[in-house]
Amino acid sequence: MLRCMLRCKVHRATVTESNLEYEGSLTLDSLLMEKAGMLPYEQVLISNLNNGERFGTYVIPGEYGSGVVCLNGPTARKGVPGDRVIIFCYEYLTDDELKDYQPAIIKVDGSNHITEVVRDSYSSGKRL
Repeated sequence: MLRCMLRCKVHRATVTESNLEYEGSLTLDSLLMEKAGMLPYEQVLISNLNNGERFGTYVIPGEYGSGVVCLNGPTARKGVPGDRVIIFCYEYLTDDELKDYQPAIIKVDGSNHITEVVRDSYSSGKRL
């Protein structure tokens, strides 16, 4: 059996831009992508803390270290600059793979610069 588990998240990032005319996606600082382990064009789920919107798209790399979090295309209608969002990325794991499961939690400040990287341990709640 495969379980869909959180692989990583960027916690409480601030939307810096929205670009309705772009084809679609989320432009994310490449440094944040690297630390989270996200790949270009990988699917993400975004939760907007300001308006309650939850939506899926894919991530594309932005300038390294820039702090960019840009909602592109139709996602630009889901938030505005200044909104706080959580960006989630999931993966499917077998029960055996859960033994070493540790999602990456990337915490950022108001400028989307990393303040902490947490590797959370599944073992504390493991029941397998």
